[in-house]
Amino acid sequence: MRYVVDGGNKLFGKIDVDAAKNATLPIIAATIMCDDECIIKDIPLYLDVVEMASILEKLGKKILFSENNLIISGSLNSTSVIMAETKTLRSSIFMLGPILAKYRKAIFTSPGGCDIGKRPIDIHIAGLKALGVKFSYANDLIYSDASRVICGEVELSFPSVGATENIIMSAVLSNGEITVIKNCAREPEIVDLANFINSMGGKVFGAGYETIVVYGVKRLHGTEFKCIGDRIMAGTFLIAGAMCGGKIETEGIDPKFLLPLIVFLRNSGCNIDLFSDKITLENFSRLRSIEKIETGTFPGFPTDLQSLILVMQTISKGISIIHETVFEARFKVVQELIKMGAKINVSERYATVVGISKLKASNVKCPDLRGGAGLVLAGLVAKGTTYIEGVSHVERGYYNFDQKLRSLGAHIEKVEDIK
Repeated sequence: MRYVVDGGNKLFGKIDVDAAKNATLPIIAATIMCDDECIIKDIPLYLDVVEMASILEKLGKKILFSENNLIISGSLNSTSVIMAETKTLRSSIFMLGPILAKYRKAIFTSPGGCDIGKRPIDIHIAGLKALGVKFSYANDLIYSDASRVICGEVELSFPSVGATENIIMSAVLSNGEITVIKNCAREPEIVDLANFINSMGGKVFGAGYETIVVYGVKRLHGTEFKCIGDRIMAGTFLIAGAMCGGKIETEGIDPKFLLPLIVFLRNSGCNIDLFSDKITLENFSRLRSIEKIETGTFPGFPTDLQSLILVMQTISKGISIIHETVFEARFKVVQELIKMGAKINVSERYATVVGISKLKASNVKCPDLRGGAGLVLAGLVAKGTTYIEGVSHVERGYYNFDQKLRSLGAHIEKVEDIK
């Protein structure tokens, strides 16, 4: 499938923000620790969510999608996560901690996902080793053994979101034992995971801060839970509104999750109003470039919005320098944007963008999830019709992306690839 985008329309209307993909995936993995029925409410069918559920089902869990809810129950009949899906779904690594917590042994293949740079699981493994887990390697497989109780103190070498979440989950069922995790990532999705675990009877304290304490419990019980709104999705539509012009509202998102982006958009010339769970944006003039943008861990500017804000700079007045500090290969979208007339120079982890008045339509291909979404936004402001291949990348993290954009007045269709 591919997107066909006709540029030039302003955007007006409201977007109800879906549940956060980056919160949903570790929460799905956390259900491994509970045999009772867990209901994750109002969950969109992102491709990554469907694949994660498929892996759990193959491992023995009962999976049911019903009325926008994901219902998970039962226990695993295998702890060998070596199926094909793990090669394309990086989030499969989130299953390591829960499996070790409940079943004490696991076999994994190295996870896949978007090719946006080196994303080793060394921090996950180092943290789990510090808590007593033993690892060995053979035939491209990772063998892990947590026969002894997982507990202790660990300080992460980097505040990795995935490692923080995995180590939290590994310690949840260490009955009566205390685990202290230092230099934790502070992202809202980690807080959501802790809230989910605690709703099942877990005892996780300090999520959202640099130090998290886990008091091990004997077992968890079923629960119903609604994930937080997707701040990256909300940010994507806010940037789209800024670029295309018009007035849009994103509802279902706490503005404090997007403060760095809000500051950038205001400095670019947009009028923004903030409410407890929604953001409104209005813009009817050419944007001003942001002089310097640097990604970072929360509460810094999120790397998942870097490709989108880069695209915005291509049509803003002035020069912008973007410093990517998290993933070194986040600039793969640049070559596609150059086809559309963008003036961008990349040197290692820096991109210098000279804004032009108008992008031109072209045939482009999504390099990854966020870069693909960025190309859609580029097509929305380009002169002519843009054809975007590799839609599956985008659909990993945006549910009905084309439909949502059409509801705002964009001209975008999803069609079969030309054979």
